[in-house]
Amino acid sequence: MDITTFTSNKRFQIWGISLLVVLAALATLPQWVGSYYVVLLTFILMYILITVSWTIFSGPTGYMSLASAAFFGVGVYTSAILFPMTGAVLPLPLIIVIAGIISFILGLLVGALTLRLKGIYFAIFTFGLVLLIQRFLLWFEMNITATRGRFVATLDNNYIYYVMLVIFVATLLTAYFIRRSRFGLALQSIGENEEAAAHIGINVTLVKVIIFAISAVFMGAAGAIMASKLIYIDPYIAFNPLLSFMPVLMAIFGGLGQFYGPIIGAAVFAYLQEFLKTEFPFAYMFTFGLVLVMVMVFMPSGLVGMIQRLLASLKEGPQEKSTPSWTLIFSFLFGILGGLVSWFIFRERRGARVHLKVGGVVTIIVIAFYLILLLLAYLGELRSGYFGI
Repeated sequence: MDITTFTSNKRFQIWGISLLVVLAALATLPQWVGSYYVVLLTFILMYILITVSWTIFSGPTGYMSLASAAFFGVGVYTSAILFPMTGAVLPLPLIIVIAGIISFILGLLVGALTLRLKGIYFAIFTFGLVLLIQRFLLWFEMNITATRGRFVATLDNNYIYYVMLVIFVATLLTAYFIRRSRFGLALQSIGENEEAAAHIGINVTLVKVIIFAISAVFMGAAGAIMASKLIYIDPYIAFNPLLSFMPVLMAIFGGLGQFYGPIIGAAVFAYLQEFLKTEFPFAYMFTFGLVLVMVMVFMPSGLVGMIQRLLASLKEGPQEKSTPSWTLIFSFLFGILGGLVSWFIFRERRGARVHLKVGGVVTIIVIAFYLILLLLAYLGELRSGYFGI
C-alpha cells in the first residue's frame, strides 16, 4: 500500500472516530444538562448548520451569497402554515421535508436568475431577495389576510434539539461528500478561474445552480423546526437580515481553508453572541463588531489558520531574535486605550457595575488579540512589510 494512501486512510479513521464520539456526546447531552443548555445547544447547532450550508457553495466558489435568511424564512413560514397552534396539518417530519423542497426550488429559481452575476452584484441581488420576500409577506398579511404574524405549535425542547441534530448530521455528511466529489472539484475550479473551468468542459452554470439549491435545503429545514421554538413569527422575525450576514461572519471567523473551520467559527461565534446578549445587552453589538473587525484585520485566515501558523512556529522555533516592531507595540497600547474609551462610552447605561464589566471585557478582548500578534511577531510569522515590520 502506498504510504500516502495509508496516511490518508489513517487520518480518515481518526476523524471518523472523533466525529462518532462527538455525536454520541451530543446525543446523550440532554440527559445530563438543564433545559437552558439544551436550548443554547439547539441555537448553536442551527448556526453551525446554516454556516456549513453557506460554505457548501460560497466557500469554494467565492460567491458571496446573502440569501441565507430567505431560505431560512421560507422554512419558518412553511412550518407556520402547516404546523399552526390550532393543530398540525401534516406530521412535522413531513413538514420539514416540504420546507427543504420549497427552499430547493427557490434556490433553483434564484440561482438560474442570479448566478450569471458576479462579485458585489450577486451579493446585492441575493440580499435584495430577502427584503423582497419580507416586504411581500408583510403586505400580503396586512392587506389580504388582515393579520400580522402567526403562532406556531410548541414542541418539547429535547425534541427540537434531536431533530436539529439529525439535520446537522445530514448537513455535515452532504458538505463532506460534495467537497470530495467531482462537484467539489468543479466548484474549486470555478472559484480559482471560472473562465478556465468553462473551457475545460465544466458546465459552470449548471454546477453552480445545483449546489446553490442543495445548500438551501438544509437552511429551509432548520427554519421549519426552529419555528416551533420561536412560537410567534412574522416577516421581520422569519426573514431577519442579520441571518444573511451571520453565516458569512462565522465562516470567516473560523477559517474557510479547512472543512472544520466554519464549524469551529460558528460554534464559538454563536456562544459569544449569546454570552454578550445576556451579559451586556447594551454593549452587545459594539463588542461583537469590535471582535469581528479585529478578526478580519489581524486573522484573515480565521481561528484555524491562526492556530495552524502558531503550532508551526512553535515547532520551527523563532526565525529571528529581533524584537517586535514599534507598530505592534503602539497597536497594543491603542488596544488598551480602546478598552478605556469603551468604559466611558457605556458608563451612563446601567450604572457603574455594567460599565466596568463592559470596559473590562472589551479591554481583555483587545489585549488578547494583540498579545497573540506579538507572539506571532516574535516567532517570525509576521514577515517584513506586514503591519510595518
